[in-house]
Amino acid sequence: MLGVYIERSIEPVIRKAAGEFPAVVLTGPRQSGKTTLLKHLFEDTHSYVSLEPPDIRMAAAEDPRGFVEMHKPPVIFDEVQYAADLLPYVKEKIDLSRDISGQYLLTGSQNLLLMERVTETLAGRAAILRLLPMSRREAEGQPQALPPWDSGEKVGDRPKLTYRDLWNSFLRGGYPELVANPGRDISLWHAGYVQTYLERDVRMLRQVGDLSQFQNFLRALAARSAQLLQLTDIARDLGIAVNTVKAWLSVLEATYQVIVLRPYYANVGKRLVKTPKVYFTDVGLLCYLAGLRDAQHAASGPMGGAIMETAVLSEVVRTSTHRGIEPEVYFWRTSAGTEVDIIVSSGGKLIPLEVKLSTTPRPKMASAIKTLRGDLGDRVAAGYVVHPGDVRLPLGPDVEALPFSDL
Repeated sequence: MLGVYIERSIEPVIRKAAGEFPAVVLTGPRQSGKTTLLKHLFEDTHSYVSLEPPDIRMAAAEDPRGFVEMHKPPVIFDEVQYAADLLPYVKEKIDLSRDISGQYLLTGSQNLLLMERVTETLAGRAAILRLLPMSRREAEGQPQALPPWDSGEKVGDRPKLTYRDLWNSFLRGGYPELVANPGRDISLWHAGYVQTYLERDVRMLRQVGDLSQFQNFLRALAARSAQLLQLTDIARDLGIAVNTVKAWLSVLEATYQVIVLRPYYANVGKRLVKTPKVYFTDVGLLCYLAGLRDAQHAASGPMGGAIMETAVLSEVVRTSTHRGIEPEVYFWRTSAGTEVDIIVSSGGKLIPLEVKLSTTPRPKMASAIKTLRGDLGDRVAAGYVVHPGDVRLPLGPDVEALPFSDL
């Protein structure tokens, strides 16, 4: 159980959606807080039914129409991927009173299976939102704080973490149960999470046969986090087919465990790298799978840069997603090796983010951003060199050193 309820950035978005659509579908990885959030917001107005217990699942499968009739709206159907056959009957009930909003609130932790069924049956009737693990602004109790490139951000009122505390927070990650309960053993929790994820989510997806081999794949991918995704290398190292690696990667994407970051294309006459990069959605889970248990080892070891990049990307993606905005994030890399780690597309502009491990930002760290601006011109807005220190200062024209805690 969670020790304390922590307010989420997405709350006003969900309330608005429930006031405008007959149904709201909230997806996201297992344990990201979907059930807790909906119960907190709607406990006074909606009844609650979990579809995970086998007997409930069986009742829903044997008589879906009767099940929907028994649980009249307004109702929360939790983990609806276990009883997706209910959806046509939910649609039927909605169509009887299409003008009533917020009738059905549905959660699900599998993107692939659930989204196919939802788009088939509830098109035009449901708002589809996504809840990821907690952003840093949520964990700090500032869920509506905007990123620095959005106007209106107040600088300097965000809590500052010491270097060690920052890296300890990376090891812990953003799953609500760990954020709300600082005393929980991180390794035990993540071990249980991986096992539950493998047993419940991965088993349901037809592409996976050998669970232990899939776990090896998870660890191999963690070791390559923030790197260019070379499927053939992973297949060779694990002794499996490239098509198997592709299928398993799609499973991880479908269950919100990884983000595949695509390169930004621009017709500038340069040869650009077209291979995507892969990141784990949660930096704590990345550290666990990489075998890192100590903040000092995480910061100074060979994975330090990948961990820092993962933390920055996660914060950007979560902040956008929890505002109800689909994040548009890319990276940029020329065949000569010049790279900008993250590019955020916002308001018709490109915001470049360089991620550095050093707590002492220097002007030369902004060189890739300057190259990008030279190639793409006015499309590129002011950029940031994000670092784990506490110094915020200009590094050149339209480039600023930004502490991670101000991101």
